[in-house]
Amino acid sequence: MIPNFVTIEGSQWELLPAGVHEATLAETESRFSINVKRRRLFSGFKKGAEILFTAGCPDLFLDGSFVTAKPLPNDYEVLWNPVGVDPDLLTDQIFISAANWAREIQKESYFGEYIPSNTIEGATGEPFLSFFQKDKESGAPKGILKIKNWLTPATSGVQT
Repeated sequence: MIPNFVTIEGSQWELLPAGVHEATLAETESRFSINVKRRRLFSGFKKGAEILFTAGCPDLFLDGSFVTAKPLPNDYEVLWNPVGVDPDLLTDQIFISAANWAREIQKESYFGEYIPSNTIEGATGEPFLSFFQKDKESGAPKGILKIKNWLTPATSGVQT
């Protein structure tokens, strides 16, 4: 279940409370895909997630203004777990690189950025998983979502 937003002093928008919160695709869509802009972002997120999950990604972490109370978010960021991913099954190789040029192409194609979860954030030297759990404006801890692979390898259908 996705928790209610909290107010964090120094942040412009309400945020998820600190921690990693597990959510399903349906919960994520219901909670955050609430207007035209957000539905567009969600469609790109779902498309990218399906590519990664089909290739064997076990889970991903969703962050960015999409998972805040910002009415018209700019984008989203995803950390994807590379454990078990078969690069030959990725139908778009742009997910392999965390380089800035690749992230720009990802934004054009999927409306957000996809970064392998074992990547280190360059400016701080922190693992991105830790970096994403700090509010950029206030520096305070904040929450992100964890979404497990909902596709079955045999059928690429929705798990029940």
